[in-house]
Amino acid sequence: MLIVMSHNATTADIDAVVRTVNEMGLTAAPIPGRERTAIGVLGNQGYVDDSKILELTGVQQVIHVSKPYKLVSRDFHPENTIVDVRGVRVGQGCRPVVVAGPCAVESEEQIVKTALFVKQAGADMLRGGAFKPRTGPHTFQGLREEGLKLLAVAGRESGLPIVTEVMSPDSVGLVSEYADLLQVGARNMQNFDLLRELGRIRKPVLLKRGMSATVEEFLAAAEYILAEGNDQVILCERGIRTYETATRNTLDLAIVPLIKELSHLPIMVDPSHATGKRSLVPPMALAALVGGAQGVLVEVHPEPEKALSDGPQSLTFPGFGNLMEEVRRLTGFLGYV
Repeated sequence: MLIVMSHNATTADIDAVVRTVNEMGLTAAPIPGRERTAIGVLGNQGYVDDSKILELTGVQQVIHVSKPYKLVSRDFHPENTIVDVRGVRVGQGCRPVVVAGPCAVESEEQIVKTALFVKQAGADMLRGGAFKPRTGPHTFQGLREEGLKLLAVAGRESGLPIVTEVMSPDSVGLVSEYADLLQVGARNMQNFDLLRELGRIRKPVLLKRGMSATVEEFLAAAEYILAEGNDQVILCERGIRTYETATRNTLDLAIVPLIKELSHLPIMVDPSHATGKRSLVPPMALAALVGGAQGVLVEVHPEPEKALSDGPQSLTFPGFGNLMEEVRRLTGFLGYV
């Protein structure tokens, strides 16, 4: 439920509404706006009798929100959220960002070399997996803490913020020591204990859509993070599983403008995991930006043919350089400086 206060409601009026909501056994979340304050009501399991609230001074309207997500919705938060990742701003109105790097950290030479190149080419953040949840247990699973340390070295050398995946609640503290943006992978989108733990820290989170998740399930997963107090969340479309087998997944670009209608959170696109094919990554990255994505995640490797993970979808250095030239031309055309 959302309580909309009139534009001339006083602080005492707002406090009275909050007190009444709390007395009803619910949680009141005031949402200050430029023209008026709204108060979100959380914790209800069904319809709430709004008669007591409507009688209070300063209440203009009560809106019953039936969605399973509230804090992430534009009903509760009409203004766009800007997520700050160590100085890199992600969100509506900001220049679209490019996150680049290998699927997995393999060695200091590999990650530092890649970091320096993508920085020189114009990337805004460095990505790299230290913990790798793979389909099969006999494939490369990442260097784990050693990989985090190598990412830190590459981050210092390049000056780029670090993006890496966290897989379990008990590793959030460790990964937070190294990463500037903590990624929740597709397989963990509904790992609710992990989402709650990420909500209790004060670091930005990149939440990837599950491979079979609906839009409602995706936004409800983000709600778990915001409900614990962390509103610095970036959503990421990375392709969904359909009947089609020509590409690794089916990239659902329609979700980008749809999410922007439904939610105030920024959304990015990962064309590497979506397509699984190197030649398809640049055109789909550009298409995502045209569709309104606030950034793209692209896998880059110095020698993709030798990569321990996802080599076929990783761009070569020259390929990434060409993509960044096209991104610069496109963002200029779209009006970004």
